[in-house]
Amino acid sequence: MLPGKAETIAAIATAPGRGAVGIVRVSGRDIGAIVKALCGRTLKAREANYLPFLASNGDAIDRGLAVYFPAPHSFTGEDVLELQAHGGPIVLQLLLARCLEAAQGKARLARPGEFSERAFLNDKIDLVQAEAVADLIDASTEAAARSASRALSGQYSTEVHHLLDALVHLRMLVEATLDFPEEEIEFLEQANARGQLQIIQERLISIQQRAQQGALLRDGIRVVMAGQPNVGKSSLLNALAGAELAIVTPIAGTTRDKVEQTIQIEGVPVHVTDTAGLRISSDEVEKIGIERAWDAIGTADVLLFVHDITRKDLAEYQIGEEFIAQKLAISGTGHSAVLHIWNKADLASLKDKSAQNHQDHIWLSAKSGAGLENLRSRLLSLAGWQAGTEGVYIARARHVAALGRVQQHVGAAAVQVDANSPALDLMAEDLRQAQNALSEITGEFTSDDLLGVIFSSFCIGK
Repeated sequence: MLPGKAETIAAIATAPGRGAVGIVRVSGRDIGAIVKALCGRTLKAREANYLPFLASNGDAIDRGLAVYFPAPHSFTGEDVLELQAHGGPIVLQLLLARCLEAAQGKARLARPGEFSERAFLNDKIDLVQAEAVADLIDASTEAAARSASRALSGQYSTEVHHLLDALVHLRMLVEATLDFPEEEIEFLEQANARGQLQIIQERLISIQQRAQQGALLRDGIRVVMAGQPNVGKSSLLNALAGAELAIVTPIAGTTRDKVEQTIQIEGVPVHVTDTAGLRISSDEVEKIGIERAWDAIGTADVLLFVHDITRKDLAEYQIGEEFIAQKLAISGTGHSAVLHIWNKADLASLKDKSAQNHQDHIWLSAKSGAGLENLRSRLLSLAGWQAGTEGVYIARARHVAALGRVQQHVGAAAVQVDANSPALDLMAEDLRQAQNALSEITGEFTSDDLLGVIFSSFCIGK
């Protein structure tokens, strides 16, 4: 239980800026005084009321809809008041200040994510669903939004709980037998421990696959394009994005700084960074851009090393290629996949075109679009995306890590089942550890520190 749960909290729940409608949200154990002060009367539960929102002197701050949700039938599980007013920032600030004033010192501004945090602490949602609230808001593709919606509806949590029930059942049988060591072998046969573990492992693999796909939909893949000046990096960015995002000219060194854009390929967010051409330069501004390019390369999941196929036989160009390759080797790209992109394939000779078949070397033309689909498919393959995966739900890196620990402990338990002299105490401990790791996903077994990190990343009012 986190401190401050009993306090009444208030916040503007809509995004900053101007809009047709803005919402101020209040949540607490007893907010009747705030309701009466703002609305001039008590409100019926879950009924929209069009009325003036009153200042302390009785004047109307604005007119709009007020909805009162008494506990426990609200998002947070507490009394909740939502005021829907005109979406001007001054109006909303006045309403928020009036709510705090009406509480007479018993209310405060909400922390980021505190409404969702209270919903979790009051057992209205589990941790997966709480995270899905933020993920649905932040979704950058339609597929990510649909996956977050599945998680918010409880589909992800249901699958985790089914697996958890199977683990608990087997663990109960194992621990019940620990007091009868002479019957251990008979227990393993009668309880079909091997069969139960196999079912658990099969379910776990299915959940892992979909969680990994969901994590990819949430986080996407970071792609950085690097190469010498005028090899067509900016043209390639524009071609992938389908828009003129980067300036393209025949002048070397046109791109002086990083240009970033998020595109989507089959619903997967791809965060593409175009960088300054890599070369030795005396221009101070260009040197800064080149330094930033090397920094960006270090963050890439996939590095696109872009080459100009029309200049590959020129001595000066070859020197530049060797310089970049050597520096890449020194700086280290072991954490990144490297694709060699041979651009301007529309101008390539027949000899060049005969050497195109290599999974890490892609011939394409940013100008004509030839080869772009091959690049898109290869990026998805490197990211681990599996097209047509059914029932994908949004997931986070911590979910994938927790499932990995579950797999490790379940695998260790399986080793004991297959041993000639199984140690049921070790098996019971591995099942306990697997249960704890799985419970971390939904928040049934977790620390306040982890909750603080998760909810602090939410926007205010959620």
